Amino acid sequence: MGADSFVKRAFKYRFQPTEDQAAELSRTFGCVRKVYNLALAARSEAWSAHGERIGYAQTSAMLTAWKRTAELSYLAEVSSVPLQQALRHLQRAFTGFWTKRARYPRFKSKRKSRASAEYTRSAFRYADGRLTLAKMSQPLDIVWSRPLPQGAEPSTVTVSQDGAGRWFVSLLCEDTPAPMPVTAEAVGIDVGLTALLVLSTGEKIPNPRHGHRDRALLAKAHRALSRKEKGSRNRAKARARVARIHARITDRRRDHLHKLTTRLVRENQTLVIEDLAVRNLLKNHGLARAISDAGWRELRGMLEYKAAWYGRTLVTVDRWFPSTRLCSACGLVAEPIPLGVREWTCEHCGTTHDRDGNAAINLLAAGLAVTACGAGARPHRESSSRSGRSVVKQETSPGRVRPPSR
Repeated sequence: MGADSFVKRAFKYRFQPTEDQAAELSRTFGCVRKVYNLALAARSEAWSAHGERIGYAQTSAMLTAWKRTAELSYLAEVSSVPLQQALRHLQRAFTGFWTKRARYPRFKSKRKSRASAEYTRSAFRYADGRLTLAKMSQPLDIVWSRPLPQGAEPSTVTVSQDGAGRWFVSLLCEDTPAPMPVTAEAVGIDVGLTALLVLSTGEKIPNPRHGHRDRALLAKAHRALSRKEKGSRNRAKARARVARIHARITDRRRDHLHKLTTRLVRENQTLVIEDLAVRNLLKNHGLARAISDAGWRELRGMLEYKAAWYGRTLVTVDRWFPSTRLCSACGLVAEPIPLGVREWTCEHCGTTHDRDGNAAINLLAAGLAVTACGAGARPHRESSSRSGRSVVKQETSPGRVRPPSR
């Protein structure tokens, strides 16, 4: 990315609405959810009954008709922009389904779905650090924890409320990330559970295990929730306590990953990671909770967009590359190594390897080979590599593999 390239960047802030603003936003959230579900039902019924594919234009016309009915006349009481945006989001969801990038759209739930509403430029006013939404007479009381880019003008504003009752506003702006100094450093990164990251430099970054730290407190809150009568106010309070614990865990994990990925991107010009299929790994019920708590997918996403922002190179090595079993000293590929074995000794050269450190070194070597000559890091697979065996990742059969040049 060039020094003068613009990126779309969201800036998220907490705010505290007045009673009137909270009531207006709550009505808007409900109307957005209702319109989304009505449009989804109409599109699904049209396809199942007549094989007819309905698009955004047809659902927009339906919305106009719904507002004129006595039953749904309340839809006209809130800003029309978030309702139109809900239809656009549904169209985007169907596009993802048709292109096989996502599942079939699901109905929004009052409790389980995120309460949010998106406003475009015609539905809000931003000036001198004051943001006023449509249908509101006063600006939102926003906690400006960090400034917007100089001269930035938000193109869309998304207001949301999480399960813990916290209010957020996200402003999407054009921004030019400050360039980072070019460096010659490169690093291989191996993710794990005992250590969150092991770098090819030998550094091991501990796994904070944010969810594990609050597991007892979370279990107690869930037990208290289960004893409350359904539909009661006490049950709503208990549900909010559970949500607050989950929110605290999520905030700590995201904060740690942000600091970690920013540091890695700042210090290294080239970063090499393994292309793990996290969704498949989560099917291992013995490790699913620990993998989710580590946040591997979120960590990779942060590395991807920060590397693009700041002109770094992120190389992804094929998941079948035998990074763990490949001796980084002589190139021998050893027999499969159980997950519980953290060190192993090469039978050919006698070198003793730390399991994760050796994998990080091999990932770096493979990544540098890819950037240098465009070579792939995909080894020959065994004929049974796609079999139904339950494995964490498939690697090549024992033998000699010439390690990529470093």
